[in-house]
Amino acid sequence: MLRVESVAKRFGGLVVLRSVSFQVGEGAIVGLIGPNGSGKTTLFNIITGFHRPDAGEVEFMGRSLVGLAPFEIAQAGLARTFQLVRPFAGLTTTDNVAAAVLYGRGARDVREARGAARGWLRYVGLEDALDVPVGTLTLADKKRLELARALATEPRVLLLDEVFAGLNPAESERAVALIRRVRDDLGTTVLLVEHVMRVVMALCERVVVLAAGEVIAQGPPAAIQADPQVRRIYLGEGYGAAG
Repeated sequence: MLRVESVAKRFGGLVVLRSVSFQVGEGAIVGLIGPNGSGKTTLFNIITGFHRPDAGEVEFMGRSLVGLAPFEIAQAGLARTFQLVRPFAGLTTTDNVAAAVLYGRGARDVREARGAARGWLRYVGLEDALDVPVGTLTLADKKRLELARALATEPRVLLLDEVFAGLNPAESERAVALIRRVRDDLGTTVLLVEHVMRVVMALCERVVVLAAGEVIAQGPPAAIQADPQVRRIYLGEGYGAAG
């Protein structure tokens, strides 16, 4: 469904990505992990049209995404959240999501968009926060709002950038259940960048590991946890040890 092939990117003299290749199959939940500075967010920015690769290809459903603007990629069926949540501060929760509904393909006018927006807010668990100022939300609820905004564009692929950062264990468990439901109920494919390893190992069916801009491993979570190079560079030799 989503194919990244030999993607390279540099900023000035700094090489950020070196011949990165992997695929995300339809209906999969795939994790993208690696140390800070390994190129994960840059890769997300390339996939979603915020940066253009210096070399390589990004394809979605057989169509090249390279050179398309972010709004064209969103309209093609890819949506993303951001590491720093970015709601429209002057709008209510409902109007934040309604803007995304209108941006996507789900409504013909503002009234219809607001109705759809309330449905998405309920879907992500914000039924008690309809039509409230976004400034009143907790961090966890702002992340749910960000997810509702992405889902409101009716994507086929959802890219999540560190949605678990700052959440406590109970909030993380609820977020894991919600992402599983998005895949199972809506058939949405998920690619997520994440540092919370217990979440990655519990949620993802495949994991891609970046280090210094290169893919050093990819496979099922159990194989990634056992990979000597991944443990040495990222997880730590004692990762998963009892006690």
